Amino acid sequence: MLRLEEWMEVKDLHRQGHSIRTVAKLTGLARNTVRKALRQSAPVTAAPRQAHSRLDPFKPYLARRYQATGLSAVRLLAEIAPMGYAGGIDTLRRYLRALDAPRRAQAAATVRFETPPGEQAQADWASCGQYTDEAGAVRKVYAFIMVLSYSRYLYVEFTTRMGVEELIRCHQRAFAYFGGWPRTILYDNMKQVRLAPGEWNPLFLDFLNHHGITPKTHRVRRPRTKGKVERMVLYLKDNFLLGREFADLPDLQAQGRHWLDHTANTRLHSTTQARPVDLLAHEHLTALTAVAPYQLCTKSARRVDREGFVRVGRSRYSVPPEYVGARVIVEQGAERVAVRLRDTIIAEHLPAPRPGACMTQPAHVAALWRLALERDPPPTRRHQLGAAQVVAATPLTVYEEVIG
Repeated sequence: MLRLEEWMEVKDLHRQGHSIRTVAKLTGLARNTVRKALRQSAPVTAAPRQAHSRLDPFKPYLARRYQATGLSAVRLLAEIAPMGYAGGIDTLRRYLRALDAPRRAQAAATVRFETPPGEQAQADWASCGQYTDEAGAVRKVYAFIMVLSYSRYLYVEFTTRMGVEELIRCHQRAFAYFGGWPRTILYDNMKQVRLAPGEWNPLFLDFLNHHGITPKTHRVRRPRTKGKVERMVLYLKDNFLLGREFADLPDLQAQGRHWLDHTANTRLHSTTQARPVDLLAHEHLTALTAVAPYQLCTKSARRVDREGFVRVGRSRYSVPPEYVGARVIVEQGAERVAVRLRDTIIAEHLPAPRPGACMTQPAHVAALWRLALERDPPPTRRHQLGAAQVVAATPLTVYEEVIG
């Protein structure tokens, strides 16, 4: 009995003018089988065999009982065994899964939700493997992906970090690429966004509030609600990353930007039946000039060392020497580093130009020297002979006697 694909192939080869002998040779079928298929106006399929199961007599009872109570296979087996069922529990479990299939399919169904222009973007991280840098270190590569839900206009950036500061910088560059930002952005429950079910990451929330963006996260175990960006992850890996070679991270970044500009955002999208670059003009995003640029500032607790410095990363920043030993907060921004003691800023510096740099202010150094010179010198230890202390004097006659 031929499968449908085989029957169609025989018909197609014969329509192309091939002889029965040639068709048989090309398909690997016997010539009589080819002749028989050509005589048929439709493929003949074998009637399915009726498989009988020990469970058949109990299926009406099981269907009613399971729909009413949802009992497990173990419980139902205990009920039908006294009724005469002699089969195994695996057969019962397969039947219950078949009964439960419609409910599971309904639960898994996702209604496609099309958002109006400018309303929403979806963002996510994707792991892209690893590479060896110039120093010989193995570095993991991640892709930040953001897609505008209406136009499907896509932004991708490759990084070696996924911290909240890097996430904010990726957002800033994505907004610059889009020419603005939407009203809401949908995320999964990543730690850079949510610290706990009811707690947002304060730094990231401050960034979004600055732009007037409402963050949303999908329901737990329901990632399909952000299916647009999930599909973009698959599209990125299949259409761009698969088989891609690059010299270093900047090279990969440049190749990715070229792919965005000439492939991803200029293709005819299968759902919208339009090019993302053409729909971008209808997004009506909030303009980049609507608010002042966000100044990213990270905060960390430090203790002032004995020399009057705080260490941030591999660099050092001076503070007035009277704060030696104090616990302070260091605020790192793109344009300044501030050292704060409670509500008072006690020192400000430009960011270190390179790792390992020592950033000082002349006033701090001068104050440290003054403090060192003004300290009382340690008391000098003096020795005196008391009145009762007499130095023993040996008479010269003793030495004359020894000499002889």
